[in-house]
Amino acid sequence: MPEIYSDFLVETKLGFYCSYGDFHIDPKYPVKTAVVSHAHGDHAVPGHNDIYCTNGTATFMKFRFTKQKEKTYHIKDYSESFELNNVKITFIPAGHILGSAQILLEYDGVRYLYTGDYKLQTDVTCEPIAFVEADVLITETTFADPSIIHPDPIQEIKKLNTTSLNIMLGCYSLGKAQRITQMVNEYCPDKVVYTHHNITPIHRIYNENGFVKLNYEVYNRKALKDGENKIYLVPPMTFHNYFRAKNVVRVFASGWKRLQQYNDMTLYISDHIDWNDLLYYIEKVKPKQVWTVHGEGSHLKEYFGERLLVRNIKEKIEVSI
Repeated sequence: MPEIYSDFLVETKLGFYCSYGDFHIDPKYPVKTAVVSHAHGDHAVPGHNDIYCTNGTATFMKFRFTKQKEKTYHIKDYSESFELNNVKITFIPAGHILGSAQILLEYDGVRYLYTGDYKLQTDVTCEPIAFVEADVLITETTFADPSIIHPDPIQEIKKLNTTSLNIMLGCYSLGKAQRITQMVNEYCPDKVVYTHHNITPIHRIYNENGFVKLNYEVYNRKALKDGENKIYLVPPMTFHNYFRAKNVVRVFASGWKRLQQYNDMTLYISDHIDWNDLLYYIEKVKPKQVWTVHGEGSHLKEYFGERLLVRNIKEKIEVSI
């Protein structure tokens, strides 16, 4: 087995940096060369000299970052390999949002797989996750806790059918709002979806570039003042600002328990893996090492013990296999 370089990907103040290929993955600030997994704001920012990403990710970035020059985007298809300074890079569907990708990095005979954010649950609004084997798995650990098991999203969305009152539903504008809309369309057919002005343009992009047609109406001030069975999708900040909203049922779609408190109904729908899905995913990837980012990896380390090396990417160790 070739040597696994423990410093192949390191976390810096700018983001994750690969010195062997001289590029950053999901940098937080402008850099020379950025490889971007998906278009959420904690992974995609403007100002880079060169951006490598999927077409879906580029579409959302272009919408949000209008001053970013067109020539800086280098759009790659899934499974299309390219090289940056002798590091071979391939985008693999991540199942998180439209255009999201895992990033397979191959160097000196070793395969490093950076997941970005990903989920295994079915979501027909984006590309389904694909599994590839790798020597090193670099995984997000947002919900890497044995006590966190996401419920069936279909049963969760059907909770909305238990009331005919109008609903104010908080959710993230990119990815979650579109998934919720599709699920309401399918499993709550008597409900009419209205979208906040910050969500509506993303819906339009999904309808132009996605896989299913989202049925919705643009919100107006009179929408929730009469009638029933209406669902108004709003971004988190808007939801929290209207904490005293009357004559509506308040719901927030999230895997976080803390975001379910003080609402009128719980809605545990997450776009991240839970503990069981993480273990299943590791089984499919068959890594020799697991490096953790974006969360708490201690439970994973305790679970595997001596059977599998698990470390946080910030830890400075030298291990060769």
